[in-house]
Amino acid sequence: MTDHDALRIMNRASALRKAGDEEGARALAKTVPMPWYLAEIWKKYVGKESLKASGWNMEEVEAHFGKGWIDS
Repeated sequence: MTDHDALRIMNRASALRKAGDEEGARALAKTVPMPWYLAEIWKKYVGKESLKASGWNMEEVEAHFGKGWIDS
């Protein structure tokens, strides 16, 4: 996903939030890939089960660490 695509999605999520659709905004925002370094911290300090259940797009995480990293 390009930065431009991510920015467009986050702008739409912001508009949803301003319109009172917090759930829709959160769901849309989670389609932007989570940066691998945030996933690394989340896994270390919050736990892999929470990370797996978060619903975030793990495209960048898998590209950086490889598939199955979350479960390792």
